[in-house]
Amino acid sequence: MALLQHIFGSVETAIAAYGVFALFLILYFESFGVPLPGESALITVSLLAAHSDHSIGQIILAAWLGAVLGDSTGYLIGHIGGRRVLLWLAPRIGLTPERLGKVEKIAREKGFYMVMTARFVVGLRQLNGILAGTVAMPWPRFVLANALGALLWTCFWGLGAYFFADLFRRFL
Repeated sequence: MALLQHIFGSVETAIAAYGVFALFLILYFESFGVPLPGESALITVSLLAAHSDHSIGQIILAAWLGAVLGDSTGYLIGHIGGRRVLLWLAPRIGLTPERLGKVEKIAREKGFYMVMTARFVVGLRQLNGILAGTVAMPWPRFVLANALGALLWTCFWGLGAYFFADLFRRFL
């Protein structure tokens, strides 16, 4: 419980106390909808790693695993109960059977690219797995797209912040 209080309190405090495991948990929970500062946490920890004892390799691995496993948990949630919830919500949000059919068709045709790139869009990153599971995207395609998208996202924000830390320091 103390770990979750640290995570919700301050990213830096959580990382100082629990290391990259805190980053893993932040990204895991954020990846299936819990409103946590995943991207900010990854950037913060990567900037800290540039001038501290943290290993950028461990950071990237923890971030990637948290993102992939979190999205996969979201997929499972969507696969188990997402369709029932969506059908219950449909009339309340104006989602007709025709519109739902179009969404499912797009997911079948473009789902791989949607999952892979959704990680770069706040909001979609948090709902990506749940939506893919809800529209029954095939699991193998989801896992591959999820792993590749998480790798690109993690490297972009993690390695980008790490390698450009000195440049950022000039502006602080």
